[in-house]
Amino acid sequence: MRKTALLNSQISEVISKMGHTDMLAIGDCGLPIPRETERIDIALIKNIPGFIDTLKAVIMELQIEEVFIAVETKEVSPALFKQIQEAIGNVKITWINHEKLKENLKNCKAVIRTGEQTPYANIILKSGVVF
Repeated sequence: MRKTALLNSQISEVISKMGHTDMLAIGDCGLPIPRETERIDIALIKNIPGFIDTLKAVIMELQIEEVFIAVETKEVSPALFKQIQEAIGNVKITWINHEKLKENLKNCKAVIRTGEQTPYANIILKSGVVF
C-alpha cells in the first residue's frame, strides 16, 4: 500500500512520468477533453470529487512552477478563484481566456475530470523541478 497521500494510480502514474514544464489539467465535469489527451475520469456524482480537493491532492505530489487559469474563472467564480490562490500559494498565474485554455489541453499529459459543477473550475498545472 502507498505511503504517500495520493492513492489514484492513474494520476500517480502521470505525475511520475512528468518532467520539467510538462502540463497536467484538472477540470470540471463539463470540460471538453481532446481525444488525443489522456482522460483520467474521477467524476462520481455532482461535485464529488470536487475541484479544490482534487487540486490539493495533486499538488501534494506535483511540483508546480506556473498555472494557467481562464480569466472567466476570476470573473464568474471569484470564490473558487480565492480557493485556488490559497491552494497554490505564490505560484505564477498566467491568465488566458477559456477558449485558449481548452486549446492548450492538447498539450497536457492528461486531464483529470472531476465531478465539479462550478463554472470555469479548470486549471492547467505546469510542472516545476524540486532542485
